[in-house]
Amino acid sequence: LLDGAIRLGDLCAKAKDFGMEAAAITDHGNLYGAVNFYLACQKVGLKPILGSEVYVAALHHKDRESDKAKRRYHLVLLAQNLTGWQNLIKLVSTGYLHGFYHKPRVDKDLLRRHSEGLIALSACLAGEVPRKLMHESFEAARETALEYADIFPDRFYLELQSNGIREQDELNAKLIDLAQDTGLPLVATNDCHYLNSDDVEAHDILLCIQTASCVDDEKRMRFNTR
Repeated sequence: LLDGAIRLGDLCAKAKDFGMEAAAITDHGNLYGAVNFYLACQKVGLKPILGSEVYVAALHHKDRESDKAKRRYHLVLLAQNLTGWQNLIKLVSTGYLHGFYHKPRVDKDLLRRHSEGLIALSACLAGEVPRKLMHESFEAARETALEYADIFPDRFYLELQSNGIREQDELNAKLIDLAQDTGLPLVATNDCHYLNSDDVEAHDILLCIQTASCVDDEKRMRFNTR
């Protein structure tokens, strides 16, 4: 919560101005905005794509004791059809009701049981495949990517972004190599947190509210891009 500063009506109008035919919503771990987003899209003739950027636990979603309990990865899930939407609801609800530890978490066993009708994207720098590419090894990332491809057959994509973050540029090159090695498809996305470049300061203040930090705190969470 308090991570994105985009109003839904403004988003739909901007997407329409850009000539886009569809737009997606992928709030972190929740679906709170889905219904309002769906209605806002319908109002301007956009195809609404409903999703969530879920938190995947390193081990089991109920784990609160191990040294990996606080480790979690981002994964973007998009509903492909009604079955996918129902599975997305089940996953998000389970994350809150049974997997909540700092964040609402799911695990790979849950994903496997509720994967039908869902498209999965490898997510941002905080995704499991990106983390392993950047901080472990190509082989570890390859193994993880193929595991997700098995959970979501023909529905798992490696996600490229162009967001002005230096690490992202390095990651993109590694993801392209991984795609060539595994045959997995690439998709270009934009991890939108605000709509226009002049919204950057308002969004920065929103992050301060979220993290209970002061704007002038040099050690606080911030986005290193405008």
